[in-house]
Amino acid sequence: MAAETSPRKQADAKGGIQLEPHQIILRPLVTEKGMHRSTRDNQYAFEVNPLANKIDIRNAVEQLFEDVKVRKVRIQNRRGKPRRYRFRYGYTKSWKKALVTLDPESKGIDFF
Repeated sequence: MAAETSPRKQADAKGGIQLEPHQIILRPLVTEKGMHRSTRDNQYAFEVNPLANKIDIRNAVEQLFEDVKVRKVRIQNRRGKPRRYRFRYGYTKSWKKALVTLDPESKGIDFF
């Protein structure tokens, strides 16, 4: 019997969108809270491509940063906020945030 595959793998085999690691990880989120998490819990936050899933993010972080082993990935879809400019109303863009937890043996990621 043939091995079952996930719908994502089937879509990739059929010619779905393949993103490169630098297209998945858009930018690190360097905040005071993020720096505290990096020192205490070995967690790092990134803005990621909205088309990426947890497996894509895990592989991209491990490829872009050497000597890093990812333990867990958590994702948040951040909704755009309403904004006003003079007499016009609009929304900021929605975006996806990933919180990546590294293995305790990993040395960490240096952004500076």
